[in-house]
Amino acid sequence: MTLAESYAQYVHRLCNQLSVKVEESYAMPTKTMEVMRLPDQGNKMVLDSVLTTHERVVQISGLSATFAEIFLEILQSNLPEGVRLSVREHTEEDLKGRLKARQELEELLAKLN
Repeated sequence: MTLAESYAQYVHRLCNQLSVKVEESYAMPTKTMEVMRLPDQGNKMVLDSVLTTHERVVQISGLSATFAEIFLEILQSNLPEGVRLSVREHTEEDLKGRLKARQELEELLAKLN
């Protein structure tokens, strides 16, 4: 988590230095995934490890097409090991994915509808 947060801060500072407008910068909910394996003897799957994924979003605007290639090259060249950079257009689904679902709230909304 520290590495993802540190790189997001680096991207934000770089944007500020290069006069690229940062619309928002935030953390997405942490995701975990269990990795199961089949032992040499037996047929029951056992838990091998738990992978945790931390995602940070730095939403920018006003990046010119001519500068975008240079900007992305700078980001790629300073990408720490174990960190993946994804560049895409912000959508409405991204906004919905940012918010954690609350079961109680969804049940109350369902009752109202």
